[in-house]
Amino acid sequence: MRVGSANPPGAGQAQPVFTVDVEDWFQVSAFDRTVCRSSWDERESRVERNTDRMLALLDETGAHGTFFTLGWVAKRFPQLVRRIADAGHEVASHGFGHQRIATISEAEFREDVRTAKAVLEDAAGVAVMGYRAPSFSLTDDVMWAARVLVEEGYTYDSSRFPIARRGYGTASGRCDPHILDTDSGPLTEYPPAVWEVLGARVPVAGGGWFRQLPLWVIRQGLGAALRRGHPAVFYIHPWEIDPGQPRLAVGTLTTIRHYRGLRVAESRLRTLLRTWRFTSFQHLSRPMAAVPA
Repeated sequence: MRVGSANPPGAGQAQPVFTVDVEDWFQVSAFDRTVCRSSWDERESRVERNTDRMLALLDETGAHGTFFTLGWVAKRFPQLVRRIADAGHEVASHGFGHQRIATISEAEFREDVRTAKAVLEDAAGVAVMGYRAPSFSLTDDVMWAARVLVEEGYTYDSSRFPIARRGYGTASGRCDPHILDTDSGPLTEYPPAVWEVLGARVPVAGGGWFRQLPLWVIRQGLGAALRRGHPAVFYIHPWEIDPGQPRLAVGTLTTIRHYRGLRVAESRLRTLLRTWRFTSFQHLSRPMAAVPA
């Protein structure tokens, strides 16, 4: 695996990119030991209503985004995928079964991303070009997955989080968009945003950090990425604006990471979306008009 020096599409474009990892509340990796996959069909699904709330919020603020949608969700709610596409947003792949790459074989991974792409394209009626691994699990140990993605028709990825964290992350990874040169061809990589402060990398891309850190930190960090000419990639899940979701008995740390800040996440998100005009990867190279704060 080689990291190319050529500029990928969108490199140098100072635009914030809004992304949504479309999965249900019970499918998060932190619940793997608590929620059996065999029980997924029996649990209350809230992904459709929460994603619709997200779509309404983007419409309210004039933003566009890339929706990395789980194939499992698309198979059960194809009309949701169609609504995402019809609203002018990009439909991309989050894989099918939400399994970390290191926990499955190359053949299983290939089947997962191939099936997800087919299901999503059938539901959306558009080509699916982008991929994000569950839990940002495209790490140095499984870089063969980048080659598989190219072979299965994907052109870009946003799975390489340049931070040090147990379970995922690539501490020495690049923070700017770049090309991964695989044996089967190039794959454009768009890392989630980090803020480099005094030699440390602060994760400001969203998710749990968006709910735990002060909002000014997130805004300063995204702004710093934009000033460097990088697309400031932000992400969130539909369940993060759903404080009424069922509560599971999990460990203290997981409880804090998953549930803390749910009640304020939607209002914080509205403030963030009014700070800049967010776009999708699909429209990254197009001119962007700033929105007054």
